[in-house]
Amino acid sequence: MEDITSTVEFQMSLLLFVALGGYLLATRIHQSAVIGEIIVGLIVGPSVLGLITYTDFVQSLAGLGAIILLFVVGFEFELSDITDWRYGVIALVGVIVPWIGGYATSMFFGMDFFTAIFIGTALTATSIAITANVLREMGKLHQPFAKAIIGAAVIDDVLSLIVLSICKDLGATGELVPAAVIFTVIKSIGFVVIAALVGIKVIPPLITKMDGTKLARQFPEFVFIFAMMIAFLYAMAAEFVGVSAIVGAFLAGVCVNRVSLKHSLDIKLGAEYLYIIFAAIFFVSLGIIVDLHFLTPEMIWFIIALIIIAIITKVVGCGVPAKFLGMNTRDSLIIGFGMVPRGEVAMIVGLIALTHFQDMAAAATDLVQRELLLRQGNEVFIAIVVMSLITTIVVPLVYKGWLFKSEKKPDDVCEMDQFEL
Repeated sequence: MEDITSTVEFQMSLLLFVALGGYLLATRIHQSAVIGEIIVGLIVGPSVLGLITYTDFVQSLAGLGAIILLFVVGFEFELSDITDWRYGVIALVGVIVPWIGGYATSMFFGMDFFTAIFIGTALTATSIAITANVLREMGKLHQPFAKAIIGAAVIDDVLSLIVLSICKDLGATGELVPAAVIFTVIKSIGFVVIAALVGIKVIPPLITKMDGTKLARQFPEFVFIFAMMIAFLYAMAAEFVGVSAIVGAFLAGVCVNRVSLKHSLDIKLGAEYLYIIFAAIFFVSLGIIVDLHFLTPEMIWFIIALIIIAIITKVVGCGVPAKFLGMNTRDSLIIGFGMVPRGEVAMIVGLIALTHFQDMAAAATDLVQRELLLRQGNEVFIAIVVMSLITTIVVPLVYKGWLFKSEKKPDDVCEMDQFEL
């Protein structure tokens, strides 16, 4: 008989129970639900109690949560909100400065060239899911700074993947392959353009036509199911071309937002219910993935320095360009801190670094050298993972504890928020 603790039903129940605990904790400490869920995930995960590990099942549910989260966030935007050229400037500087900071920090702590490249690449990424959810909780997604954050984060994701492609080439062959980099740029930009054009010209008219059919009148949920299919189709297409799946889901949400329904169930309302369940699991999983047992005293100072550099370089790299492009100081800081969280791209870089060192260790003939390489790979991975976790927690703390502290209601709009980028 199968052990009850290994069943899907038990694991799902446990994850949702943990998510509820995250909400209770967030209420007690007066913080965002994101903070509570990540902390509780850290407690029940391998770092403390070891009740839940980052299995394929948890990873799959977390992936669904990230996709649904960004699909829902996309409803709040129009394509014009994320195509301003100034967002591209913010994203570009926000990739270059963190890469330099990560590379320089690694070299300062005596790490080799390839390790420094991996660390620098991990610092370029931005997790759009974290900031978007916090801004959504606070009712700020319609503000100009939110549009700048989302627009810059989408571009940042593409730029980070280009840097990752360069990193993979250097790690695998020791030399840069220009053709591979150019191909990555073309397919990434091509996907965003084609997905947006299809979303404008094809999807809204098609859904509107469906809504008017006899089938939609008989089964009001039909159009909602179709819209969710589009969200996952866009996510799949994004991953296929090498762009993050959540970028595809976000674009799908932006496109579906253009539809007005008469007979079918509200797409946004239905997606909201899915979001409540799966996004909570996604945030819990961010705590579960971390295993603090791999930390060693020698690593702590490097990780502390890396976290500080990761925060400063994004705040400076994104906040300063925003200031020069016309935003006031407060909104520039909101943008800078909003770009701080690292996400799945940083995790991917960590896994690539770990695999790179494992391959080198397997090829090594000397036992001492092999052990040294394996240890170095684990240290790089845990440093990146811990950095990703801490930078994720920083945003809601800074937003609620400082930048939005004076605001009593989520829907209040400060005078400075009226400034248009």
